[in-house]
Amino acid sequence: MIRPKFYVFRLTFFLMAITLGVSISCTTIPPSNIDQVCTLFDDRYDWYLAAKRVEKKWGSPAHVTMAIMHQESSFRADAKPPRKKLFGIIPGPRPSTAFGYAQAINPTWEEYKRSTKQPGADRDDFDDAMDFVGWYNHRSRKRNRIAPHDARRLYLAYHEGHGGYARGSYNKKPWLIKVAKKVERQSHRYKQQLATCQADLEKWNLRRWLSAVF
Repeated sequence: MIRPKFYVFRLTFFLMAITLGVSISCTTIPPSNIDQVCTLFDDRYDWYLAAKRVEKKWGSPAHVTMAIMHQESSFRADAKPPRKKLFGIIPGPRPSTAFGYAQAINPTWEEYKRSTKQPGADRDDFDDAMDFVGWYNHRSRKRNRIAPHDARRLYLAYHEGHGGYARGSYNKKPWLIKVAKKVERQSHRYKQQLATCQADLEKWNLRRWLSAVF
């Protein structure tokens, strides 16, 4: 028989856990410090778990996948490309159907869902978006023989498509080459940062567990 005081303690703890978990899961505010991956993963532990799953499933290192997401959306779930301006002032159409964390366009996202047999995958779901980037990088490695840690070339293939990358379409886009180098630098920073905190991230932590569960 459970003693009354112990029962109240367990119930109180359970309700506090649910309240904290709901408050964490309901937040849609993007992280404030997106340049520090240790802080990102400590605050959003489910993101760390997602990055680990993608690395194991697709062979796409966490620092590379996260660097691409950093560039594409700054980790905003509802990110879209800015609208073009008509006559310099009137909002016009968007340049593409890119949406979500990974800025995947409609046709490629549909191909991903068919290929991975995940019809319910959503572009504004972090786990799905991470899996998409890992899947795409895996294909880039197979089709264009790009090393899994080569963030610069993987990003060029991500942006231009596998065919465009093979044709060297990026060579006519100096601005894109600069962006790819930026992604490469961010990937290196994330890799160095993870080396200092990964052991701690592997330790059990109640706050992190709650953020991942809820």
